[in-house]
Amino acid sequence: MSNEKSWQARISQATDQLAQGFVESISYDRRLYRQDIAGSIAHATMLAQVGLISVNERDQIIEGLKSIERDIGAGNFTFDQSLEDIHMVVEAALIERIGEPGRRLHTARSRNDQVALDLSLWIKSEAIEIGRKLHDLCRALVEMAQRSGDIVMPSYTHLQRAQPILAGAECLAWCTMFSRDADRCDRVAAGNGFDDIPLGSGAIAGSSLPIDSTISAELLGYQSSPTSSIEQTASRDQALEFLFALSMAAMHLSRWAEQWVIYSSTEFSFIKTADRYTTGSSMMPQKRNPDMLELIRGRCGTVYGDLVALLTICKGLPIGYNRDLQEDKRVLFRAFDTVTSSVTMAAAIVGATDFVAANIEPTLDRGFLDATSLAEYLVTKGIAFRTAHRIVGSLVARCEREGKKSLSELTINDFTQAVAGAGADASKVGADVFESLGARNVVRRYRSAGAAGGEPYSRRLAEWKQRLGL
Repeated sequence: MSNEKSWQARISQATDQLAQGFVESISYDRRLYRQDIAGSIAHATMLAQVGLISVNERDQIIEGLKSIERDIGAGNFTFDQSLEDIHMVVEAALIERIGEPGRRLHTARSRNDQVALDLSLWIKSEAIEIGRKLHDLCRALVEMAQRSGDIVMPSYTHLQRAQPILAGAECLAWCTMFSRDADRCDRVAAGNGFDDIPLGSGAIAGSSLPIDSTISAELLGYQSSPTSSIEQTASRDQALEFLFALSMAAMHLSRWAEQWVIYSSTEFSFIKTADRYTTGSSMMPQKRNPDMLELIRGRCGTVYGDLVALLTICKGLPIGYNRDLQEDKRVLFRAFDTVTSSVTMAAAIVGATDFVAANIEPTLDRGFLDATSLAEYLVTKGIAFRTAHRIVGSLVARCEREGKKSLSELTINDFTQAVAGAGADASKVGADVFESLGARNVVRRYRSAGAAGGEPYSRRLAEWKQRLGL
């Protein structure tokens, strides 16, 4: 295989080894080989239809490209770093295999629009893949919600106990987050806002040859030919949108991991994960560390860095292709690999984790989790919410002064006196007040859409099961 580059005729000196190693991208863009070959097959098909190459030349090109794809897939292909990138490697191999017809493939095409196409095709494919993995994580969370049954647990705001919820409702909250991430990836895969094919833009200004990019677009799943040849070769907006979707997923994974690191601590002991997803200590024999969760949390930072890196690469570029854009793949591939492995690990951890009711439910009388429920009970008795809020606040303060752990330790007389003392009508406050107290009673009483217990939760769980095919 010749190592002479396609642009070598203009340059009087061969690239030295230092420069060659510095500019090459084949070490990481080789993963685009399927997209590069698919784009070349579509381009050859178009060239034949408009009469720029013969049908026989088209067939030789397509068969040669397919043979290269088979060899790469089988591991029987040598990537020559001196040829810089996957586009030149594939083209050189094609020329070596079929001769002169291979030299015709690059007609009306530049590496600039070629790489823009390859990256776009790769994004469409891999966005679907990460979306599938996010849905797998959602399934694991819904299955965990089913396993949690009717375990009641505290929820937290400001990391302070707030209101009682069903443990499964928290699983569905994470499921909702990750499902939105999958939707973002699906929108990227659908090419929303990127319906015109890059191929046909050439280096920057298009071509004077009678090409028809609508043919290539139809073959590759795009809606139209390039809207602007200049913009298509200069833009990495689709890559940035994918990186943003990956960053959002990484952020949600990090939040989930942080929550579960807390829940798995001795102080909480709300969850128990199978030993295979924990590690020990080299010094402390008692330790059982959630290292996988911590790594998921930590790797979010690298994905953020990749998004900022590509934004920074693009921010100062004049319109048109600049070699800086070669770095797009390095950061995008790294972010994709990081999020893919993190989502896969998260699904495995969820499938091997359970809430521990014996550690959760005995503590439900701590923190007056039913205070809001009591205020809402008073609202049903005709008392304004702000007044009810003040009444319940005073009752909580009284319990704390008297060493009482829960509002249910108060008497009917205590409730009516507090209501009357606030200038409200206490005549309707009766023994039914105790039906609004206690974490399990509260959870059963939830009625609003999306609530963390009661009928709304049961309905939402059934909807998720149907949506995810469980």
